[in-house]
Amino acid sequence: MSDLAAFIRGLPKAELHLHIEGSLEPELMFELARRNGVALPFASVEEVRAAYAFSNLQDFLDIYYQGAGVLITERDFHDLAMAYFRRVATDGCRHVELFFDPQTHTDRGIAFSTVMDGLLAGMAEAERDLGITSSLILCFLRHLDEAAAFATLKAAEPYLDRIVGVGLDSSEVGHPPLKFARVFAAARAKGLKLVAHAGEEGPPEYVWEALDILDVDRIDHGNRALEDPALVKRLVHDGKTLTVCPLSNLKLRVVPSLKDHPLRTMLDLGLKATINSDDPAYFGGYLGQNWIQAADALELSLAELITLARNSFTGSFLPPEAVARHLAAIDAYAEGSSPYS
Repeated sequence: MSDLAAFIRGLPKAELHLHIEGSLEPELMFELARRNGVALPFASVEEVRAAYAFSNLQDFLDIYYQGAGVLITERDFHDLAMAYFRRVATDGCRHVELFFDPQTHTDRGIAFSTVMDGLLAGMAEAERDLGITSSLILCFLRHLDEAAAFATLKAAEPYLDRIVGVGLDSSEVGHPPLKFARVFAAARAKGLKLVAHAGEEGPPEYVWEALDILDVDRIDHGNRALEDPALVKRLVHDGKTLTVCPLSNLKLRVVPSLKDHPLRTMLDLGLKATINSDDPAYFGGYLGQNWIQAADALELSLAELITLARNSFTGSFLPPEAVARHLAAIDAYAEGSSPYS
């Protein structure tokens, strides 16, 4: 491991854009399929990996939803969560704000409580055994209608004290944030934080809608905001965090190469960018690998890495005292370590 990679893996950081269903590795997919008697359209782990040759977001989503079909029991969701937490424990991750897609499961006849209880059990185990705290963000599938989102919010009511916020994911193009204005307002009224995928494949107008109509606290992705100088100015002025996902953007051809990724430009413009893994089982890297490959391709400085780590906590939904502890840990680490010999 290079000095820079070792520094990055030791740097305290949070992950703010992680779809837990997107951490389902082919090996676990086959294990759960055998456990639950689910037939897969793949003969081997290698065949699954070969299918991960996406050309766009929809190609990815098609196989993503297919893979999620092996998740049936509370134990499955626990095992999925713990497999993810064990991986990011080696990446210096101290806190995760974890997206989950209940509609992907309830539409298959899986009880909302099965999903929640399994994930919560894994989260509790990760905090106890790995020292990683976490919270849940319930995402509405934007290719479904508003009524389905309201039904999901209703199903979540017994668990709202264990859900920090709601989000908006799945197919972006053709499904503007405006479509979910009323359900987001209802979620805000229940005291939940609000985030939304915007400006990944969708236009800058979707970012404006997420800000002005949904009144989100964070923007997930946000790459295409850079096409609109007025929008950049607004995001900087409001201090909105962008949860950027470099390897996801590369895999889905949002950028032609990591050297062309806008992350450094975002920092130069004063945008509050963070590094995240999105759907790491499908996109070729967990949190640490996203950091390492982006730092290498963009030649990020030590100061920029520290800024990104600090952004991951100040952009989180942790209480102020927890944020302060993590920022102090970053400062202490930076003072005692250097990636350069």
